[in-house]
Amino acid sequence: MCGCFLVYRQTPLTAEECTRERRNFHCVSNILQGANASALEKEIGPEQFPVNEHYFGLVNFGNTCYCNSVLQALYFCRPFREKVLAYKVQPRKKESLLTCLSDLFNSIATQKKKVGVIPPKKFISRLRKENELFDNYMQQDAHEFLNYLLNTIADLLQEEKKQEKQNGKLQNGSIESEEGDKTDLTWVHEIFQGTLTNETRCLNCEAVSSKDEDFLDLSVDVEQNTSITHCLRGFSNTETLCSEYKYYCEQCRSKQEAQKRMRVKKLPMILALHLKRFKYMDQLHRYTKLSYRVVFPLELRLFNTSGDATNPDRMYDLVAVVVHCGSGPNRGHYITIVKSHGFWLLFDDDIVEAVFLNKLKCRKSVQKIWETVVRS
Repeated sequence: MCGCFLVYRQTPLTAEECTRERRNFHCVSNILQGANASALEKEIGPEQFPVNEHYFGLVNFGNTCYCNSVLQALYFCRPFREKVLAYKVQPRKKESLLTCLSDLFNSIATQKKKVGVIPPKKFISRLRKENELFDNYMQQDAHEFLNYLLNTIADLLQEEKKQEKQNGKLQNGSIESEEGDKTDLTWVHEIFQGTLTNETRCLNCEAVSSKDEDFLDLSVDVEQNTSITHCLRGFSNTETLCSEYKYYCEQCRSKQEAQKRMRVKKLPMILALHLKRFKYMDQLHRYTKLSYRVVFPLELRLFNTSGDATNPDRMYDLVAVVVHCGSGPNRGHYITIVKSHGFWLLFDDDIVEAVFLNKLKCRKSVQKIWETVVRS
């Protein structure tokens, strides 16, 4: 993706450790599981419970909380959910991550009960078959899984479009080359893709050059006692290129001091923001978790946009937070907090709970997903 996500060597998490992580990080009472699931409906109230909405936990198949947490966040991103539910799985279509995800989402959406638990066994089995990184019972990185899932779905959709074009050309008797065809954008790109522009200004002649780069999520550094706004400001800070790092200016035809900065040129429909909490420490020769307090707003406007950005004043509303609970990158537990129809809910594998806004401050977030708020 932008080379910002990290891959870690993982060690298995025991059942006892997983249970302890859950106990340490639960902020809300009234745990709802199995036959007691109707308690959530009572807590929300029958008159306020959303029509045609379902809140189902996912069974953990051996440290698959990283997967469950991301799937719950994506399920409550309505544009993504609607596209997955509308995906037509043909009877003879080869099984893929997308067909398995469609089956899982449809299974949740068509349940007669409002609250319960579903085993994503088919999806997990497909995931382990397709990528050996996930073919084990070790804890994995949720952000890395999100990147893999979105890119895999996009590749599958692009391949389907390519096959449809080829079939159409064969039927029409056309044998034109497709070498000049541009890569088709999929609904994954329509939902998550934005564009960054890397601007470099020569301090000698003032000439500005820019290079665009697409992204499906933004990864930002975190500091102690900071906020999302501060993290984003650091992401787009102006950097001076000097000494041995001077910039070769095409106008001056020589290396010159320059200033470089990153701006958002095209804002995505859904903004996925990854906080880089795992940092490699040279003195320790390993990665460690930065458990800093990061304040995040329920509404967000990106200020670090380029001058030619489309709809630069777009507002985003927080709809999901994927949380890593634990002291280090090699172990821990993932949960998800989502916003649905004005309610905040906690999904912890097969557990579903109501969450109160004043409890969110005790969560240290790994990833936040903002959904566009349409303002008239």
